[in-house]
Amino acid sequence: MLTPSSPAVTRFHFSPPSFLHVLAVATTFLTFILLCSGGLVTSKGVGMSVPDWPTTYGYNMFLFPLSRWVGGVFYEHSHRLLASGIGLITVILAALTFFLEKRSTLRYVAAVLVFAVILQGVLGGLRVTLYKDEIGIFHAILAQSFFGLLVIFSAMTSRRFSEGTWFGDSAAARLQWLALAGIILIYFQLIIAATMRHSHLGLSIPDFPTAYGHLLPSLSNEALATINEDRLAQGMMPTTTTQISLQMIHRGGAILLFGIVLLLIIRSYELFPKGHWVRRWSTLWGLLLLCQVVLGAWTIWSNKAADVATTHMALGALILGTAFLFTFRLFISSQKNESFSAKEG
Repeated sequence: MLTPSSPAVTRFHFSPPSFLHVLAVATTFLTFILLCSGGLVTSKGVGMSVPDWPTTYGYNMFLFPLSRWVGGVFYEHSHRLLASGIGLITVILAALTFFLEKRSTLRYVAAVLVFAVILQGVLGGLRVTLYKDEIGIFHAILAQSFFGLLVIFSAMTSRRFSEGTWFGDSAAARLQWLALAGIILIYFQLIIAATMRHSHLGLSIPDFPTAYGHLLPSLSNEALATINEDRLAQGMMPTTTTQISLQMIHRGGAILLFGIVLLLIIRSYELFPKGHWVRRWSTLWGLLLLCQVVLGAWTIWSNKAADVATTHMALGALILGTAFLFTFRLFISSQKNESFSAKEG
């Protein structure tokens, strides 16, 4: 019989995560909820349900009567309150980082997070006061970037990172530029998608995988006139050649991005043994991207239903966060930089 002192018995020692790490993960989760909230505001077309800022119909934002949280006001006002809360938590997170952490790199990231969340709040306010859809595009891109940076910050505050588990794998760096190319393409897709979402013209191409019955739609004036005549007959808003082109570019970008990630997966399976973290992460990226393609098609087939479109946007945020973390680890895996050390003074 095995006793606690027997060599065959493995004792498990659990080391609880630091408070800073727990707070960072909680902030990341709340930011993801905020992204979903913002997606619903845009998908439901209720972005201007509250026409003033920083007040809400003349009230202090935090004292707005609960009885008036109805319709689009509920989505827009709750989004503002959640954003304000995350802004406050981010400032607290940064203050704790400067107080508890000696790592200058972590302090720098915390400072960038505070700057980003303040800028994000200002952009959100300007979007309302100036009534500019173009600001909404920058607002959406910055929100996703803030989320991705929070994912990296959460990883850097983890015990495994502090203990050096993420370092000492120089072979992984061979794929860093391929992964970075994937991130660049994700941003390209985000910009195109945000531009389409903030045009408020509905679906520019209502069918998939074809485009108005063709592989490539005609963009002539005659074809556009026919398209808009059919759209008006179906109760849809007229579109433009620019919007049709943007959606086709978005589809082409998805194909190119999937090709890059597929190449990344193939290379990871060629270079690394079964169970290696590069294999797992690249495969996860590919699976998430495959789900995103399905959701993109579903968004079109559902005539851009708000819940489906928002889920498509939310999964895009998860893909960006995964890509950020994966690429970050690829770039630092071969380094032995003391700036990442928990002992840095």
